[in-house]
Amino acid sequence: VQLQASGGGLVQAGGPLRLSCAAGGQTFNNRYTAWFRQAPGKERVFVAAFKWNGGYTYYADSVKGRFTISRDNAKKTVYLQMNNLRSEDTAVYFCAAGPSVIQSALRTETAYAYWGQGTLVTVSS
Repeated sequence: VQLQASGGGLVQAGGPLRLSCAAGGQTFNNRYTAWFRQAPGKERVFVAAFKWNGGYTYYADSVKGRFTISRDNAKKTVYLQMNNLRSEDTAVYFCAAGPSVIQSALRTETAYAYWGQGTLVTVSS
């Protein structure tokens, strides 16, 4: 499975941005697809996840109420709609997927087998 993340860019604080994670290769039948982010000088952290069976969503507390993760089955794409962006949201955003992720580990990057290349989001204040 190849994952292609896109949609990053420069946005003013308070503005919106939508990231896309398109899956290529095999059928997009992973159990979870997630977004992580890595700010300059910091570790990569969980942002949001989508469970394909049932459509459940999970969010980090820092983005809850501002970010929405969703899917388009036909396009094999998962989106991350980001609203009311803050300067602290500035980071490289990575999408990840995995067929063997379990719910208790969905916020852990080591649980995911496949990763996209990352897309940079810069929020100016």
